Amino acid sequence: MSNIPQRLAAALALLVTTATPAATWHVATDGSDAAGDGSVGNPWATITHAVDNASGGDLVLVAPGTYNGRQRLRQQFDTPVTVRSSTPYAARLRHDEGAALISFYGRNIVVEGFDISHAPGNTTPLVVQVQDLLGDFNGSAGGSDPVVSGIVFRDNIIHSSTNNDLLKINNGAENVLVEGNLFFNQSGSDEHIDVNSVVGVTIQDNIFLNTDARPDTSSFVVIKDSNGTDDTVLGTQGTIVRRNVFLDWHGSAGQSFLRLGEDGTAHYETIDTLIENNLMIGNSGDLMRTPLTVQGSDAVTFRNNTLVGDMPSRSFAGRLIASPDNPPNRGLVFVNNVYSDPTGTMGSEASTGVDLFDAPAGQTESALLDRNAYFNGGNAIPQDSGQALVFGDDANAVVADPLLPGQGGLVPPVWNGTSFADGSSTIRQAFEKLVGDYGTPAAGSPLIDQADPSNAASQDILGRPRGASPDLGAVEWIDENDAIFADEFEAG
Repeated sequence: MSNIPQRLAAALALLVTTATPAATWHVATDGSDAAGDGSVGNPWATITHAVDNASGGDLVLVAPGTYNGRQRLRQQFDTPVTVRSSTPYAARLRHDEGAALISFYGRNIVVEGFDISHAPGNTTPLVVQVQDLLGDFNGSAGGSDPVVSGIVFRDNIIHSSTNNDLLKINNGAENVLVEGNLFFNQSGSDEHIDVNSVVGVTIQDNIFLNTDARPDTSSFVVIKDSNGTDDTVLGTQGTIVRRNVFLDWHGSAGQSFLRLGEDGTAHYETIDTLIENNLMIGNSGDLMRTPLTVQGSDAVTFRNNTLVGDMPSRSFAGRLIASPDNPPNRGLVFVNNVYSDPTGTMGSEASTGVDLFDAPAGQTESALLDRNAYFNGGNAIPQDSGQALVFGDDANAVVADPLLPGQGGLVPPVWNGTSFADGSSTIRQAFEKLVGDYGTPAAGSPLIDQADPSNAASQDILGRPRGASPDLGAVEWIDENDAIFADEFEAG
């Protein structure tokens, strides 16, 4: 009998015994960067020091408590290092001189489970910032220059800025993932997330909301390029916004849940943007301009999203503009979406015209509107012939009550420091509750099996496969009486 199997087993055993295992390091409020060794019994004091001393694949566990001062993610790793709150949301990052957490030189670092906010007395901008200062240029110069990339924010509560944005991703950074977080209460005319002159940012599975403590703020998410040729990125490229829930608007009457382009520059501010499977809930009584603004942008696909509620807004589906120096929008696609205002006031609030889209002539070069569902509480869908994109352009429109739930009793899942207002124990639980209670159609809905398969998202807002006959909107309806769930595990 050959001894090859024995030799192979011995070689594998040698590999296992000689490989260096990933380490776990510890940070605590009573730790010391000078005297600690990163062990559970002798922890370090700061995330900065822990990441500075980590190796690829390591885990940094941060004990509960409040960590005052700026934390820096400035090391580069080939295998990601994870920095995690040992108890979800119990490690609080605070700073009274601007951003509590920054990555200007880092690569492949994951941040999980923190409560991140300004200290109450802060007067300096930004709560979290990622930008590229790593190489010779801001940006990778087409892949030739080292670049800040692979930064991940997952399952964090990022909130209560006292100056400017909650999260700014700018200056040429690449491949940043923002996943499963709760954002609320930016400050002033700024955003939850400002995605500005970068490449490959993905924003997914998050909850975005505000409270009435922060009125007249700007859009929740803005994607743009305001610095022109100051970095090597001209027009933010390859952004994905999917499977998010937007709700509880208390911002400016001139802004949106989501805005592409803002600064009226002479180049396209966004290029190749995919927006899919988002739930936009218009539960607030405060006026917004429109749920979606697209300005000076090229190649935008908006598909399988659900917009539901009064909003209220001046145009219900979107605002398509180019000003003052932008090139006109081009390559816009709106397919398989649901636009539902059960109050029957779709886009009629505080406006001289009643619009589905506010799309002035000459400001959008090309746009497709096809196979969307519309409901205006039994009233006619508004159509203004003076706009560049109108309801009548949708040759395959579905006009019917989508049988979506009402919004009575909706409690936004605001975090108070120890718990969520809606009773959820995690961000994901709050997310699934919002989708189930306010975005899921009833049995018999005219949305079921009516999407265009060739233009449909492959999954729904909960990550479930859509199959060969997909539904309109963000949620793929599943029969609760089926014995097998969509993920193929048996019920009960």
